[in-house]
Amino acid sequence: MTCMRSLALLGVLAAAPGFTLAAQTGTTDPVLKRMWTLGMDSSHTWDLAQVLFDSIGPRLTGTPQGTQASDWVIKTYKSWGIDAKREQYGTWRGWRRGVSHIDLIKPRIRSLEATILGYSPNTGGKDLVAGTIILPMVQDSNEFVKWLPNARGKFVLISAAYPTCRPEEEWAAQATPESKARMDTTIVKLVSDWTTRIRNTGYPVTAGNPTGNLGVRLEKGGAAGVIVSNLASPLGGAWGTWTVYDTKNKTTPAIAMSCEDYGLLYRLTERKQGPQVRVNAQSESLGEVPVFNTIGTIRGTEKPNEYILLSAHFDSWDGSQGATDNGTGTIMMMEAMRILKQAYPRPKRTIMVGHWPGEEQGLNGSRAFAFDHPEIVRAIQAGFNQDNGTGRIQTTSGVGLPDAGAHMEQWLAKLPREYQQQVRYTGVGAPATGGTDNASFDCYGAPVFGLGAVGWDYGSYTHHTNRDSFDKIVFDDLESNATLAAMLAYLASEDPTVIARARADLTAAGAGRGRGGRGAPSGRGAITLGGPGRGAGRGNDVDEKGWARTCAKAPRFTADTSRVTTPSIRP
Repeated sequence: MTCMRSLALLGVLAAAPGFTLAAQTGTTDPVLKRMWTLGMDSSHTWDLAQVLFDSIGPRLTGTPQGTQASDWVIKTYKSWGIDAKREQYGTWRGWRRGVSHIDLIKPRIRSLEATILGYSPNTGGKDLVAGTIILPMVQDSNEFVKWLPNARGKFVLISAAYPTCRPEEEWAAQATPESKARMDTTIVKLVSDWTTRIRNTGYPVTAGNPTGNLGVRLEKGGAAGVIVSNLASPLGGAWGTWTVYDTKNKTTPAIAMSCEDYGLLYRLTERKQGPQVRVNAQSESLGEVPVFNTIGTIRGTEKPNEYILLSAHFDSWDGSQGATDNGTGTIMMMEAMRILKQAYPRPKRTIMVGHWPGEEQGLNGSRAFAFDHPEIVRAIQAGFNQDNGTGRIQTTSGVGLPDAGAHMEQWLAKLPREYQQQVRYTGVGAPATGGTDNASFDCYGAPVFGLGAVGWDYGSYTHHTNRDSFDKIVFDDLESNATLAAMLAYLASEDPTVIARARADLTAAGAGRGRGGRGAPSGRGAITLGGPGRGAGRGNDVDEKGWARTCAKAPRFTADTSRVTTPSIRP
Protein backbone atom coordinates (compact mmCIF):
# COMPACT_ATOMS: atom_id res chain seq x y z
CA MET A 1 0.00 0.00 0.00
CA THR A 2 2.83 2.41 0.88
CA CYS A 3 4.51 1.63 -2.45
CA MET A 4 1.25 2.26 -4.33
CA ARG A 5 0.75 5.60 -2.56
CA SER A 6 4.33 6.60 -3.41
CA LEU A 7 3.84 5.72 -7.08
CA ALA A 8 0.57 7.64 -7.16
CA LEU A 9 2.23 10.68 -5.58
CA LEU A 10 5.05 10.50 -8.12
CA GLY A 11 2.49 10.48 -10.91
CA VAL A 12 0.76 13.54 -9.50
CA LEU A 13 4.06 15.40 -9.15
CA ALA A 14 5.16 14.45 -12.64
CA ALA A 15 1.96 15.92 -14.04
CA ALA A 16 2.23 19.11 -11.97
CA PRO A 17 3.38 22.31 -13.70
CA GLY A 18 7.09 22.92 -13.25
CA PHE A 19 7.91 19.33 -12.23
CA THR A 20 10.35 17.66 -14.61
CA LEU A 21 12.41 14.53 -14.62
CA ALA A 22 15.89 14.45 -16.10
CA ALA A 23 14.67 12.22 -18.92
CA GLN A 24 12.07 14.82 -19.92
CA THR A 25 14.55 17.56 -20.82
CA GLY A 26 14.13 17.01 -24.55
CA THR A 27 17.84 17.17 -25.39
CA THR A 28 19.97 14.46 -26.89
CA ASP A 29 23.28 16.05 -25.87
CA PRO A 30 24.81 13.68 -23.27
CA VAL A 31 26.73 16.51 -21.56
CA LEU A 32 23.57 18.61 -21.13
CA LYS A 33 21.73 15.54 -19.81
CA ARG A 34 24.51 14.90 -17.31
CA MET A 35 24.46 18.55 -16.24
CA TRP A 36 20.72 18.41 -15.71
CA THR A 37 21.07 15.36 -13.48
CA LEU A 38 23.90 16.89 -11.45
CA GLY A 39 22.26 20.27 -11.06
CA MET A 40 18.61 19.40 -10.61
CA ASP A 41 18.73 16.00 -8.95
CA SER A 42 21.85 16.25 -6.76
CA SER A 43 22.34 19.95 -6.16
CA HIS A 44 24.81 21.23 -3.56
CA THR A 45 23.28 24.72 -3.40
CA TRP A 46 21.58 24.32 0.00
CA ASP A 47 24.70 23.02 1.70
CA LEU A 48 26.93 25.66 0.14
CA ALA A 49 24.52 28.46 1.02
CA GLN A 50 24.12 27.31 4.61
CA VAL A 51 27.85 27.46 5.25
CA LEU A 52 28.39 30.77 3.48
CA PHE A 53 25.45 32.66 4.96
CA ASP A 54 24.91 31.05 8.37
CA SER A 55 28.44 30.18 9.41
CA ILE A 56 30.57 32.80 7.65
CA GLY A 57 27.96 35.50 7.23
CA PRO A 58 27.99 38.81 5.33
CA ARG A 59 31.08 39.82 3.39
CA LEU A 60 31.52 43.57 3.74
CA THR A 61 34.67 44.60 1.84
CA GLY A 62 37.68 44.78 4.15
CA THR A 63 36.24 42.59 6.90
CA PRO A 64 37.64 39.28 8.17
CA GLN A 65 34.49 37.54 6.89
CA GLY A 66 35.50 38.45 3.34
CA THR A 67 38.85 36.70 3.77
CA GLN A 68 37.25 33.75 5.56
CA ALA A 69 34.74 33.35 2.74
CA SER A 70 37.53 33.46 0.15
CA ASP A 71 39.45 30.77 2.07
CA TRP A 72 36.34 28.60 2.10
CA VAL A 73 35.68 29.04 -1.62
CA ILE A 74 39.27 28.16 -2.50
CA LYS A 75 39.20 25.10 -0.23
CA THR A 76 35.88 24.01 -1.73
CA TYR A 77 37.07 24.39 -5.30
CA LYS A 78 40.24 22.45 -4.59
CA SER A 79 38.20 19.64 -3.03
CA TRP A 80 36.39 19.43 -6.38
CA GLY A 81 39.66 19.32 -8.30
CA ILE A 82 39.37 22.92 -9.53
CA ASP A 83 42.36 25.26 -9.40
CA ALA A 84 41.67 28.34 -7.29
CA LYS A 85 43.62 31.31 -5.99
CA ARG A 86 43.39 34.83 -4.60
CA GLU A 87 44.66 37.87 -6.45
CA GLN A 88 45.12 41.18 -4.66
CA TYR A 89 43.72 44.23 -6.42
CA GLY A 90 44.24 46.91 -3.76
CA THR A 91 43.49 47.80 -0.17
CA TRP A 92 40.42 48.94 1.71
CA ARG A 93 39.31 49.96 5.16
CA GLY A 94 39.71 46.98 7.45
CA TRP A 95 36.90 46.69 9.98
CA ARG A 96 35.34 44.13 12.28
CA ARG A 97 31.73 44.38 13.47
CA GLY A 98 30.86 43.63 17.07
CA VAL A 99 27.52 43.72 18.87
CA SER A 100 25.34 46.82 18.99
CA HIS A 101 22.99 47.63 21.87
CA ILE A 102 20.89 50.73 21.23
CA ASP A 103 18.17 51.60 23.72
CA LEU A 104 15.76 54.38 24.50
CA ILE A 105 16.07 55.08 28.24
CA LYS A 106 13.98 58.27 28.55
CA PRO A 107 11.10 59.11 28.70
CA ARG A 108 10.58 55.34 28.78
CA ILE A 109 12.66 52.23 28.26
CA ARG A 110 12.68 50.39 24.96
CA SER A 111 15.31 48.40 23.08
CA LEU A 112 15.46 49.99 19.64
CA GLU A 113 15.71 48.10 16.37
CA ALA A 114 19.01 49.53 15.18
CA THR A 115 22.66 48.78 14.52
CA ILE A 116 25.80 50.70 13.68
CA LEU A 117 26.58 51.30 10.03
CA GLY A 118 29.46 49.53 8.32
CA TYR A 119 32.91 50.88 9.28
CA SER A 120 31.38 52.83 12.17
CA PRO A 121 33.55 53.72 15.17
CA ASN A 122 32.72 52.08 18.49
CA THR A 123 31.80 53.56 21.86
CA GLY A 124 35.06 52.69 23.57
CA GLY A 125 33.78 49.66 25.43
CA LYS A 126 31.26 51.60 27.51
CA ASP A 127 27.76 53.00 27.32
CA LEU A 128 27.32 56.31 25.54
CA VAL A 129 24.23 58.12 26.81
CA ALA A 130 23.06 61.26 25.05
CA GLY A 131 20.02 63.26 24.07
CA THR A 132 18.84 63.80 20.51
CA ILE A 133 18.40 66.73 18.16
CA ILE A 134 16.93 67.02 14.66
CA LEU A 135 18.94 68.43 11.78
CA PRO A 136 17.42 71.88 11.18
CA MET A 137 16.39 73.55 7.95
CA VAL A 138 19.07 76.17 7.29
CA GLN A 139 19.51 78.64 4.47
CA ASP A 140 23.10 77.76 3.67
CA SER A 141 26.30 76.23 5.02
CA ASN A 142 27.17 79.36 6.99
CA GLU A 143 23.95 79.10 8.96
CA PHE A 144 24.58 75.38 9.45
CA VAL A 145 28.03 76.04 10.94
CA LYS A 146 26.50 78.62 13.31
CA TRP A 147 23.96 76.00 14.42
CA LEU A 148 26.57 73.27 15.07
CA PRO A 149 27.17 74.11 18.79
CA ASN A 150 23.56 73.01 19.41
CA ALA A 151 24.53 69.46 18.37
CA ARG A 152 27.42 69.13 20.80
CA GLY A 153 27.07 65.98 22.91
CA LYS A 154 23.87 64.86 21.16
CA PHE A 155 22.82 62.29 18.60
CA VAL A 156 21.71 64.12 15.46
CA LEU A 157 18.76 62.72 13.51
CA ILE A 158 19.63 63.36 9.86
CA SER A 159 16.89 61.45 8.01
CA ALA A 160 13.27 62.23 7.33
CA ALA A 161 10.77 60.53 9.63
CA TYR A 162 8.09 58.97 7.45
CA PRO A 163 4.49 59.41 8.58
CA THR A 164 3.80 55.76 7.79
CA CYS A 165 5.97 52.65 7.72
CA ARG A 166 3.35 50.63 5.91
CA PRO A 167 4.44 49.51 2.42
CA GLU A 168 3.18 51.46 -0.56
CA GLU A 169 1.53 48.29 -1.84
CA GLU A 170 -0.72 48.13 1.22
CA TRP A 171 -1.73 51.78 0.92
CA ALA A 172 -2.66 51.15 -2.69
CA ALA A 173 -4.75 48.09 -1.77
CA GLN A 174 -6.42 49.23 1.45
CA ALA A 175 -6.72 53.01 1.63
CA THR A 176 -9.52 55.16 0.27
CA PRO A 177 -8.46 57.17 -2.78
CA GLU A 178 -8.63 60.35 -0.71
CA SER A 179 -6.48 58.93 2.07
CA LYS A 180 -3.96 57.52 -0.40
CA ALA A 181 -3.71 60.87 -2.20
CA ARG A 182 -3.13 62.73 1.07
CA MET A 183 -0.42 60.31 2.14
CA ASP A 184 1.29 60.50 -1.25
CA THR A 185 1.27 64.30 -1.12
CA THR A 186 2.66 64.29 2.42
CA ILE A 187 5.51 61.95 1.53
CA VAL A 188 6.45 63.76 -1.67
CA LYS A 189 6.64 67.05 0.23
CA LEU A 190 8.60 65.41 3.06
CA VAL A 191 11.20 63.97 0.67
CA SER A 192 11.55 67.30 -1.11
CA ASP A 193 11.96 69.21 2.16
CA TRP A 194 14.63 66.81 3.45
CA THR A 195 16.50 66.88 0.18
CA THR A 196 16.66 70.65 0.54
CA ARG A 197 17.54 70.40 4.24
CA ILE A 198 20.56 68.19 3.52
CA ARG A 199 21.67 70.17 0.47
CA ASN A 200 21.57 73.49 2.33
CA THR A 201 24.06 72.27 4.92
CA GLY A 202 26.69 72.09 2.18
CA TYR A 203 27.65 68.54 3.19
CA PRO A 204 26.16 65.95 0.84
CA VAL A 205 24.98 62.44 1.58
CA THR A 206 23.91 59.68 -0.80
CA ALA A 207 21.61 56.68 -0.58
CA GLY A 208 24.63 54.38 -0.38
CA ASN A 209 26.50 56.58 2.08
CA PRO A 210 23.68 58.02 4.19
CA THR A 211 25.88 59.96 6.63
CA GLY A 212 28.45 61.11 4.07
CA ASN A 213 30.38 64.31 4.65
CA LEU A 214 27.56 65.56 6.85
CA GLY A 215 28.29 62.92 9.49
CA VAL A 216 31.98 63.80 9.46
CA ARG A 217 31.22 67.51 9.89
CA LEU A 218 28.82 66.80 12.74
CA GLU A 219 31.37 64.69 14.62
CA LYS A 220 33.97 67.42 14.15
CA GLY A 221 31.43 69.82 15.60
CA GLY A 222 31.14 67.73 18.76
CA ALA A 223 28.02 65.63 18.09
CA ALA A 224 27.82 62.35 19.99
CA GLY A 225 26.90 60.57 16.78
CA VAL A 226 24.38 60.45 13.94
CA ILE A 227 21.26 58.36 13.40
CA VAL A 228 19.73 57.60 10.02
CA SER A 229 16.78 55.63 8.74
CA ASN A 230 16.49 54.59 5.12
CA LEU A 231 13.58 52.58 3.84
CA ALA A 232 14.20 49.86 1.30
CA SER A 233 12.35 52.06 -1.22
CA PRO A 234 11.22 55.71 -0.98
CA LEU A 235 7.57 54.91 -0.30
CA GLY A 236 8.21 51.88 1.90
CA GLY A 237 9.39 48.66 0.38
CA ALA A 238 8.13 45.91 2.66
CA TRP A 239 7.25 45.35 6.29
CA GLY A 240 10.21 45.72 8.61
CA THR A 241 12.90 46.42 6.00
CA TRP A 242 15.54 49.12 6.27
CA THR A 243 18.92 49.53 4.70
CA VAL A 244 22.33 49.32 6.37
CA TYR A 245 25.14 50.88 4.38
CA ASP A 246 28.37 52.49 5.63
CA THR A 247 29.72 55.69 7.14
CA LYS A 248 32.73 57.96 6.80
CA ASN A 249 32.68 58.82 10.51
CA LYS A 250 36.04 58.38 12.20
CA THR A 251 35.43 58.92 15.92
CA THR A 252 31.69 58.83 16.68
CA PRO A 253 29.15 56.07 16.02
CA ALA A 254 26.79 56.21 13.07
CA ILE A 255 23.56 54.29 13.58
CA ALA A 256 20.96 52.88 11.18
CA MET A 257 17.47 52.47 12.67
CA SER A 258 14.19 50.94 11.61
CA CYS A 259 11.47 53.19 10.23
CA GLU A 260 9.22 52.51 13.23
CA ASP A 261 11.74 53.21 15.98
CA TYR A 262 13.24 56.17 14.15
CA GLY A 263 9.78 57.68 13.90
CA LEU A 264 9.30 57.18 17.64
CA LEU A 265 12.60 58.87 18.44
CA TYR A 266 11.93 61.72 16.01
CA ARG A 267 8.50 62.49 17.45
CA LEU A 268 9.83 62.48 21.00
CA THR A 269 12.59 64.86 19.94
CA GLU A 270 10.32 67.11 17.90
CA ARG A 271 7.83 67.42 20.78
CA LYS A 272 10.63 68.14 23.27
CA GLN A 273 9.79 65.17 25.49
CA GLY A 274 13.40 64.65 26.55
CA PRO A 275 14.45 61.43 24.81
CA GLN A 276 17.78 59.91 25.78
CA VAL A 277 19.50 57.09 23.96
CA ARG A 278 22.05 54.64 25.35
CA VAL A 279 24.46 53.12 22.83
CA ASN A 280 27.01 50.39 23.42
CA ALA A 281 28.59 49.60 20.08
CA GLN A 282 31.53 47.29 19.57
CA SER A 283 33.67 47.38 16.44
CA GLU A 284 37.33 47.39 15.53
CA SER A 285 39.16 49.38 12.88
CA LEU A 286 41.84 47.21 11.27
CA GLY A 287 43.54 49.92 9.20
CA GLU A 288 44.23 49.46 5.51
CA VAL A 289 43.97 45.78 4.61
CA PRO A 290 44.60 43.96 1.31
CA VAL A 291 41.54 43.00 -0.73
CA PHE A 292 41.45 40.12 -3.20
CA ASN A 293 39.52 38.66 -6.07
CA THR A 294 38.97 34.91 -5.79
CA ILE A 295 39.47 33.07 -9.09
CA GLY A 296 38.69 29.47 -10.04
CA THR A 297 39.86 27.87 -13.29
CA ILE A 298 39.22 24.73 -15.34
CA ARG A 299 41.89 24.89 -18.03
CA GLY A 300 40.91 24.41 -21.64
CA THR A 301 42.35 21.59 -23.72
CA GLU A 302 42.12 22.88 -27.32
CA LYS A 303 42.00 26.66 -26.86
CA PRO A 304 43.37 27.29 -23.36
CA ASN A 305 44.02 30.95 -24.09
CA GLU A 306 40.37 31.66 -24.87
CA TYR A 307 38.03 32.08 -21.93
CA ILE A 308 34.51 31.50 -20.70
CA LEU A 309 33.89 33.70 -17.67
CA LEU A 310 31.39 33.06 -14.88
CA SER A 311 30.95 36.21 -12.83
CA ALA A 312 29.33 37.27 -9.55
CA HIS A 313 30.23 39.77 -6.88
CA PHE A 314 31.41 38.35 -3.61
CA ASP A 315 30.92 41.23 -1.18
CA SER A 316 27.75 42.37 0.53
CA TRP A 317 26.49 44.95 2.94
CA ASP A 318 26.28 43.53 6.44
CA GLY A 319 22.88 44.48 7.81
CA SER A 320 21.96 40.83 7.32
CA GLN A 321 23.60 37.82 5.63
CA GLY A 322 24.01 39.14 2.09
CA ALA A 323 22.04 36.16 0.82
CA THR A 324 20.36 37.46 -2.34
CA ASP A 325 22.88 40.27 -2.95
CA ASN A 326 24.92 38.62 -4.12
CA GLY A 327 25.30 35.41 -2.20
CA THR A 328 22.94 33.58 -4.53
CA GLY A 329 25.05 34.71 -7.49
CA THR A 330 28.14 33.40 -5.71
CA ILE A 331 26.55 30.03 -4.93
CA MET A 332 25.14 29.81 -8.45
CA MET A 333 28.58 30.17 -10.00
CA MET A 334 30.24 27.82 -7.51
CA GLU A 335 27.63 25.16 -8.23
CA ALA A 336 27.99 25.74 -11.97
CA MET A 337 31.73 25.10 -11.66
CA ARG A 338 31.06 21.88 -9.73
CA ILE A 339 28.69 20.71 -12.47
CA LEU A 340 31.15 21.65 -15.19
CA LYS A 341 34.03 19.84 -13.50
CA GLN A 342 32.00 16.61 -13.29
CA ALA A 343 30.14 16.76 -16.61
CA TYR A 344 32.68 18.59 -18.78
CA PRO A 345 36.10 18.16 -17.14
CA ARG A 346 38.11 18.79 -20.33
CA PRO A 347 36.58 21.96 -21.80
CA LYS A 348 37.66 23.21 -25.20
CA ARG A 349 38.25 26.72 -23.82
CA THR A 350 39.40 27.68 -20.34
CA ILE A 351 36.48 28.22 -17.97
CA MET A 352 37.13 30.82 -15.31
CA VAL A 353 34.99 32.02 -12.45
CA GLY A 354 35.50 35.41 -10.80
CA HIS A 355 34.22 36.23 -7.31
CA TRP A 356 34.62 40.01 -7.10
CA PRO A 357 34.72 41.99 -3.84
CA GLY A 358 34.26 45.75 -3.82
CA GLU A 359 31.26 45.71 -6.15
CA GLU A 360 29.20 47.75 -3.71
CA GLN A 361 31.96 50.38 -3.60
CA GLY A 362 32.06 50.77 -7.40
CA LEU A 363 32.77 47.43 -9.14
CA ASN A 364 36.31 47.69 -7.81
CA GLY A 365 37.33 44.03 -7.91
CA SER A 366 36.08 43.28 -11.41
CA ARG A 367 37.30 46.61 -12.81
CA ALA A 368 40.79 45.97 -11.43
CA PHE A 369 40.84 42.43 -12.82
CA ALA A 370 39.80 43.60 -16.28
CA PHE A 371 42.42 46.36 -16.20
CA ASP A 372 45.19 44.07 -14.97
CA HIS A 373 44.40 41.25 -17.43
CA PRO A 374 43.86 42.71 -20.92
CA GLU A 375 45.08 39.41 -22.37
CA ILE A 376 42.11 37.65 -20.76
CA VAL A 377 39.59 40.38 -21.62
CA ARG A 378 40.68 40.27 -25.27
CA ALA A 379 40.19 36.49 -25.30
CA ILE A 380 36.79 36.21 -23.57
CA GLN A 381 34.57 34.15 -25.84
CA ALA A 382 31.61 34.73 -23.53
CA GLY A 383 30.87 35.60 -19.94
CA PHE A 384 27.78 35.28 -17.78
CA ASN A 385 27.08 37.55 -14.80
CA GLN A 386 24.20 37.26 -12.34
CA ASP A 387 23.39 39.80 -9.66
CA ASN A 388 19.71 40.41 -9.03
CA GLY A 389 18.51 38.10 -6.37
CA THR A 390 17.34 34.57 -5.97
CA GLY A 391 14.87 34.32 -8.87
CA ARG A 392 15.08 32.06 -11.90
CA ILE A 393 16.74 33.58 -14.95
CA GLN A 394 14.26 34.78 -17.57
CA THR A 395 16.00 37.29 -19.84
CA THR A 396 19.26 38.12 -21.51
CA SER A 397 20.40 40.28 -24.42
CA GLY A 398 23.29 40.71 -26.80
CA VAL A 399 24.93 43.46 -24.66
CA GLY A 400 25.20 45.75 -27.67
CA LEU A 401 27.13 43.25 -29.84
CA PRO A 402 25.02 41.87 -32.71
CA ASP A 403 27.18 38.77 -33.14
CA ALA A 404 27.03 38.09 -29.39
CA GLY A 405 23.26 38.21 -29.65
CA ALA A 406 23.29 35.77 -32.57
CA HIS A 407 25.48 33.35 -30.62
CA MET A 408 23.27 33.65 -27.54
CA GLU A 409 20.21 32.78 -29.60
CA GLN A 410 21.98 29.70 -30.95
CA TRP A 411 22.95 28.55 -27.45
CA LEU A 412 19.46 29.09 -26.09
CA ALA A 413 18.05 26.98 -28.94
CA LYS A 414 20.23 24.03 -27.86
CA LEU A 415 19.15 24.09 -24.22
CA PRO A 416 16.63 21.67 -22.73
CA ARG A 417 13.11 22.76 -23.59
CA GLU A 418 12.45 23.85 -20.01
CA TYR A 419 15.00 26.64 -20.44
CA GLN A 420 13.87 27.42 -23.98
CA GLN A 421 10.42 28.11 -22.56
CA GLN A 422 11.80 30.03 -19.58
CA VAL A 423 14.55 32.29 -20.93
CA ARG A 424 13.68 35.11 -23.32
CA TYR A 425 16.24 36.77 -25.59
CA THR A 426 15.37 40.47 -25.58
CA GLY A 427 17.41 41.71 -28.54
CA VAL A 428 20.89 43.05 -29.21
CA GLY A 429 20.39 45.54 -26.40
CA ALA A 430 23.10 47.79 -25.05
CA PRO A 431 26.17 47.35 -22.86
CA ALA A 432 25.96 47.64 -19.13
CA THR A 433 27.53 50.94 -18.06
CA GLY A 434 27.40 50.33 -14.32
CA GLY A 435 25.37 48.66 -11.61
CA THR A 436 27.03 45.26 -11.69
CA ASP A 437 30.21 43.53 -12.74
CA ASN A 438 29.57 42.68 -16.38
CA ALA A 439 29.95 46.44 -17.00
CA SER A 440 33.65 46.06 -16.15
CA PHE A 441 34.05 43.82 -19.20
CA ASP A 442 31.31 45.17 -21.48
CA CYS A 443 33.05 48.55 -21.51
CA TYR A 444 36.03 46.95 -23.25
CA GLY A 445 33.70 45.35 -25.78
CA ALA A 446 33.89 41.85 -24.25
CA PRO A 447 30.69 39.77 -24.61
CA VAL A 448 29.83 39.31 -20.94
CA PHE A 449 26.08 38.84 -20.63
CA GLY A 450 23.83 39.96 -17.81
CA LEU A 451 21.26 37.35 -16.79
CA GLY A 452 17.97 38.93 -15.70
CA ALA A 453 15.84 37.12 -13.15
CA VAL A 454 12.40 37.02 -11.59
CA GLY A 455 12.37 39.68 -8.90
CA TRP A 456 10.90 37.98 -5.83
CA ASP A 457 10.50 41.52 -4.39
CA TYR A 458 14.28 41.88 -4.45
CA GLY A 459 14.16 45.64 -5.00
CA SER A 460 11.78 46.27 -2.13
CA TYR A 461 12.54 43.53 0.35
CA THR A 462 16.11 42.18 0.33
CA HIS A 463 18.29 44.51 -1.75
CA HIS A 464 20.77 46.00 0.78
CA THR A 465 18.37 45.48 3.69
CA ASN A 466 18.27 43.90 7.13
CA ARG A 467 16.15 41.08 5.68
CA ASP A 468 18.60 39.68 3.12
CA SER A 469 18.83 36.32 4.84
CA PHE A 470 19.10 32.61 4.07
CA ASP A 471 15.36 32.00 4.30
CA LYS A 472 14.71 34.35 1.34
CA ILE A 473 16.51 32.02 -1.07
CA VAL A 474 14.26 30.14 -3.50
CA PHE A 475 16.32 27.02 -3.95
CA ASP A 476 14.34 25.62 -6.88
CA ASP A 477 15.21 28.77 -8.82
CA LEU A 478 18.82 28.79 -7.59
CA GLU A 479 19.36 25.17 -8.65
CA SER A 480 17.89 25.99 -12.05
CA ASN A 481 20.16 29.02 -12.43
CA ALA A 482 23.32 27.10 -11.57
CA THR A 483 22.45 24.36 -14.05
CA LEU A 484 21.68 26.93 -16.74
CA ALA A 485 24.99 28.74 -16.16
CA ALA A 486 26.89 25.48 -16.51
CA MET A 487 25.07 24.67 -19.74
CA LEU A 488 25.69 28.10 -21.25
CA ALA A 489 29.37 27.87 -20.32
CA TYR A 490 29.60 24.46 -21.99
CA LEU A 491 27.84 25.59 -25.18
CA ALA A 492 29.97 28.74 -25.40
CA SER A 493 33.13 26.72 -24.85
CA GLU A 494 32.23 24.27 -27.61
CA ASP A 495 31.12 26.96 -30.09
CA PRO A 496 33.34 26.65 -33.19
CA THR A 497 33.19 30.36 -34.02
CA VAL A 498 34.48 33.34 -32.06
CA ILE A 499 32.12 36.21 -31.28
CA ALA A 500 32.88 39.30 -33.32
CA ARG A 501 33.05 42.49 -31.27
CA ALA A 502 31.56 44.94 -33.75
CA ARG A 503 29.21 47.18 -31.80
CA ALA A 504 25.59 47.88 -32.55
CA ASP A 505 24.46 51.22 -33.90
CA LEU A 506 22.28 52.19 -30.97
CA THR A 507 20.36 54.64 -33.14
CA ALA A 508 18.97 51.81 -35.24
CA ALA A 509 15.30 50.93 -34.90
CA GLY A 510 14.75 48.50 -32.08
CA ALA A 511 18.28 48.73 -30.68
CA GLY A 512 18.63 49.33 -26.99
CA ARG A 513 15.53 47.36 -26.06
CA GLY A 514 17.49 44.51 -24.58
CA ARG A 515 19.00 45.05 -21.19
CA GLY A 516 22.74 44.98 -20.70
CA GLY A 517 22.61 45.46 -16.96
CA ARG A 518 21.31 43.28 -14.15
CA GLY A 519 18.11 42.24 -15.77
CA ALA A 520 14.98 43.06 -17.67
CA PRO A 521 11.35 43.15 -16.57
CA SER A 522 9.92 39.68 -16.54
CA GLY A 523 6.56 39.79 -14.90
CA ARG A 524 5.11 41.14 -11.70
CA GLY A 525 7.71 41.74 -9.04
CA ALA A 526 10.62 41.70 -11.49
CA ILE A 527 13.19 44.46 -11.46
CA THR A 528 15.37 46.37 -13.85
CA LEU A 529 18.68 47.58 -12.51
CA GLY A 530 21.21 48.76 -15.02
CA GLY A 531 19.38 48.54 -18.33
CA PRO A 532 20.43 50.18 -21.55
CA GLY A 533 23.45 52.46 -21.46
CA ARG A 534 22.72 56.07 -20.71
CA GLY A 535 22.76 57.98 -23.95
CA ALA A 536 21.13 55.20 -25.99
CA GLY A 537 19.83 56.74 -29.15
CA ARG A 538 22.93 58.88 -29.61
CA GLY A 539 24.89 56.32 -31.58
CA ASN A 540 28.48 55.73 -30.59
CA ASP A 541 28.36 58.35 -27.85
CA VAL A 542 27.21 55.67 -25.44
CA ASP A 543 30.10 53.44 -26.60
CA GLU A 544 32.93 55.88 -26.18
CA LYS A 545 31.65 57.77 -23.15
CA GLY A 546 29.26 55.44 -21.35
CA TRP A 547 31.44 52.39 -21.69
CA ALA A 548 34.65 54.26 -21.05
CA ARG A 549 33.35 55.62 -17.74
CA THR A 550 33.66 52.15 -16.25
CA CYS A 551 36.92 51.22 -17.95
CA ALA A 552 38.68 54.52 -17.22
CA LYS A 553 39.19 53.77 -13.55
CA ALA A 554 42.17 53.03 -11.39
CA PRO A 555 43.75 49.59 -11.52
CA ARG A 556 44.29 49.88 -7.76
CA PHE A 557 41.78 50.91 -5.14
CA THR A 558 42.09 52.19 -1.60
CA ALA A 559 39.52 53.26 0.94
CA ASP A 560 40.04 56.99 0.48
CA THR A 561 41.40 57.46 -3.02
CA SER A 562 40.83 56.07 -6.48
CA ARG A 563 43.54 57.11 -8.92
CA VAL A 564 41.94 57.54 -12.32
CA THR A 565 43.70 56.39 -15.46
CA THR A 566 42.38 56.19 -18.99
CA PRO A 567 43.29 52.92 -20.68
CA SER A 568 42.18 52.15 -24.20
CA ILE A 569 38.64 50.86 -24.23
CA ARG A 570 39.81 48.20 -26.66
CA PRO A 571 42.62 46.30 -24.88
